[in-house]
Amino acid sequence: MFYSIRHVTRFRYTAPVRESVMELRMQPRSEGPQTLRSFQISTNPRAQLYAYTDHLGNAVYHFNLLREHDELRIEVQAVVEFAGVASVPERVGDEEWARYDPAQLSDDHFDMLGASKFALPSADLLTFMKIADIEKPVDDPLTAMKSLMRTIYQSFEYEAGITQVHSPIELALTGRRGVCQDFSHIMIAVARHWGVPARYVSGYMYHRGNRDRSEADATHAWVEAWLPSLGWVGFDPTNNVMAAERHVRAAVGRDYADVPPTRGTFKGLADSELSIAVAIEPTQAPVRHEDFLKVARPMVSAATPSMPERLYHQQQQQQQ
Repeated sequence: MFYSIRHVTRFRYTAPVRESVMELRMQPRSEGPQTLRSFQISTNPRAQLYAYTDHLGNAVYHFNLLREHDELRIEVQAVVEFAGVASVPERVGDEEWARYDPAQLSDDHFDMLGASKFALPSADLLTFMKIADIEKPVDDPLTAMKSLMRTIYQSFEYEAGITQVHSPIELALTGRRGVCQDFSHIMIAVARHWGVPARYVSGYMYHRGNRDRSEADATHAWVEAWLPSLGWVGFDPTNNVMAAERHVRAAVGRDYADVPPTRGTFKGLADSELSIAVAIEPTQAPVRHEDFLKVARPMVSAATPSMPERLYHQQQQQQQ
């Protein structure tokens, strides 16, 4: 399965600004069943892009636009392939809980166990856990995480505009409504309270023909939990589904603060307007560069002397 992704971000300013500094985390990751086949970024006005990989393996692009502008447009296009997506078992053994022994966890797992900016334990979270009867996990870790995903899905309404990207989880917890970012942060906070390493995933989701709650023309967020016998397993509490071949992973982190698609600032006395458009569609396998090549002149067979070789041999025979 191949997907083509187009992600357009536009910043408009009420007055010209003289500089924009921007950092992007939009490049889909290549790992597991997901492979990035092509990727490109264009900006208008044009800017020189630089790139590095952060400590979590996310591709980060950044630029500094040093010219006056009243609009900044960033367009990303990518093609991603999914192959051999492994199915998740119905459950794992109860002995899985013993494998969360700190002596068996790596530094990467410990990073996903502690409180973070948007996945914080709070009185509102503990109240929700008590009301929903999820103060303690029931059954094996995989079954417990599936149950938690379903509980969040059933406990909250999906409604855009109630919360913002920097809203704390208390806003969604008290109003019982929010978007994928809020539901992911709540699930992460509960999982960590149970002692299960959990991380935030930003990316894209293909919706065509499926009755999903999340918006089709926007980025998406879900959760990955560490199960010692399975590795990182994806859970989508917004849509109550396991993350699989419809979920395209772009970046992972402790929460949204680690992986916003765009993060930046500008110099100037102006207000800004942000517009975003996302499209993800099935596509054909991209044509490799070498597939364009056609043989214009075949190689001379090794058994047939080339023209310089024939001339050389003729000269040698004349001198004898």
